[in-house]
Amino acid sequence: MYDLRPYLRRIDEVIAAGPYRDTWQSLCAYRTPAWYRDAKFGIFIHWGIYSVPAFSSEWYSRNMYIQGSPEYEHHRKTYGPQDRFGYKDFIPLFKGERFDAGAWATLFKESGARYVVPVAEHHDGFQMYKSEISHWNAFEMGPCRDVLGELKEACNARGLELGASSHRVEHWFFMGHGKDFASDVREPMQRGDFYWPAQPEGDHHDLFSTPTPTEEFMQDWLVRTCELIDRYRPRVLYFDWWIQHSAVRPWLRKLAAYYYDRAVRWGQEVVITYKHDAFLFGTAVPDVERGQFADTKPYYWQTDTAIGLHSWGYTRDNAFKKATDILQNLVDIVSKNGNLLLNVGPRPDGAITDEEQDVLRKIGAWLAVNGQAIYGARPFRTWGEGETQIAEGQFSDGEPRNFTPGDIRFTVAGGSLYAIALKASADGRYTIRTLGRRDASRLANFAGIIRDVRVLGCDEAPAWTRDEEGLHIATSYRSEYPVTFRITLE
Repeated sequence: MYDLRPYLRRIDEVIAAGPYRDTWQSLCAYRTPAWYRDAKFGIFIHWGIYSVPAFSSEWYSRNMYIQGSPEYEHHRKTYGPQDRFGYKDFIPLFKGERFDAGAWATLFKESGARYVVPVAEHHDGFQMYKSEISHWNAFEMGPCRDVLGELKEACNARGLELGASSHRVEHWFFMGHGKDFASDVREPMQRGDFYWPAQPEGDHHDLFSTPTPTEEFMQDWLVRTCELIDRYRPRVLYFDWWIQHSAVRPWLRKLAAYYYDRAVRWGQEVVITYKHDAFLFGTAVPDVERGQFADTKPYYWQTDTAIGLHSWGYTRDNAFKKATDILQNLVDIVSKNGNLLLNVGPRPDGAITDEEQDVLRKIGAWLAVNGQAIYGARPFRTWGEGETQIAEGQFSDGEPRNFTPGDIRFTVAGGSLYAIALKASADGRYTIRTLGRRDASRLANFAGIIRDVRVLGCDEAPAWTRDEEGLHIATSYRSEYPVTFRITLE
């Protein structure tokens, strides 16, 4: 069993040397770095043992031990009883024989992404990197590859920043249902074992649910995460939802102080993203899962979503979003002061599905033309206009949006104002009401002087006029994707 004490002492020493301390007061000095605010678009990767059964979702490791669930019944029918073939028995089948970090990074570069965040450890507790903390990792088992290390080298060689995602804290309860009946989870366990601690599962949204994570578990969580930081120096550290539990809060402060202090020593600027209110507001970047905000926020934020509609990891029956829908969401998110982290779920052999590759390349082709309105952009005085309503909050991006040519989003970048129609007009005519002539004495409205209007991706200069109703544009340009107008102001 790995001795945590030396690492815990090192963590305390780093924090003591500062400049950040493990208090909210100290952590409030953090500022979201410009490189992250400029990047706008990143790739999330869910690849792990759960891609082998490829059934239902990446929560297979939990659900296969819940008696009566579809995963439970599927597992017994396909692989046999859980005491004879447990989740750990998928590891030898997780070979990753087609995993090519260079090919992945090249694809992500083609997509127009600026940063990449692989899941380093999912709820199932299997580490996708080389680790001294536990032998249950991809370097020693399964693919026998340092997946995170290879991705870091490949991404950095292509100018992409590498992050890492830790879902470890959910492992406290994730395998707990396996103790309810005859299964391999009932084997004797101690810290360092794959299924440990397999505690009973409470209400996910109860901040004080019991049994409360123990000090031993949280020390293990802290050391695992700090090892991830020290070994791979991720520029983004993403945490999933259960870190908002009350028992985790002191450990989050310690982790954030350690990460920020190490980054200062390395001369890097880093980002922590989190869900709900796990961190004190202003000490890290809030994240909205599979959803977004209805209007611009004065603070920077991120949404994470997936190309896959039904699962983050690979499943055989997954369906996929269209590039058009994702681009519309990207534009909407950027106009409201946010980033989009878009997930892919590779197959167990390490190949990214053809459907996801196609979507990524289409996104990249659009960004190659329209990226000047996205990268480095900042919000305009208003996020946009149009009748289509955005449902605010989590798990809302699967609902049909049905955008129209009247749904316009604004950004400001490189000395220009950009107006982006989320859907192309069939006749090439657009009216942007926000940019209509206004009484200059009424400073609440836009009253600027427009000198020129251009359509990105089109050499033809569009015809345009401006009156009190709005800025009227007519162009021969047609597209199945959002249409971007670059507006030059005096």
